[in-house]
Amino acid sequence: MEIYLMQHGIPFPKEQDPEQGLSPEGRDQIRASGRALKRMGVSLDTIVCSPKKRSQQTAAIVAEELGMPADTIVKTEKVKPMAPATDTVDFLNGLLNKNRILIAGHLPSVAEIASFLLTEGAKAAINFQMGGVCRIDAETLPAHSGVLHWYLSPEQLRLLGA
Repeated sequence: MEIYLMQHGIPFPKEQDPEQGLSPEGRDQIRASGRALKRMGVSLDTIVCSPKKRSQQTAAIVAEELGMPADTIVKTEKVKPMAPATDTVDFLNGLLNKNRILIAGHLPSVAEIASFLLTEGAKAAINFQMGGVCRIDAETLPAHSGVLHWYLSPEQLRLLGA
């Protein structure tokens, strides 16, 4: 299974938008990341997002850039910022016939999911940035011996997508 973990793009400050949707800079950032993923040949079976506006917007932009229909986006509480990694991985395991999944999520959950997939009993530290993406492959879920194939920062993705 290929699992892509992406932190949402830059949101508006809470004072400006209580729902903290993506700012124009955040939208541009995610578009660039989506273009880079397409250029890299990434294809997905589904995109999973949280009910939070910035996560849903991130998922929609990536889907659009990859030419995926909107109905391939699955919204769940299991990828909210404080969702336990075990709950998220159990949810992913229940997605039948989905072997290439992108999670458009939040910190700290995307970092916790990465650590859960890569290690058992220890913490793997991955410096997620808004708009950045990593790919972890796992033969089965739940896994603690996944393989980190790459992590690309938003700046690297912007260069790849240009």
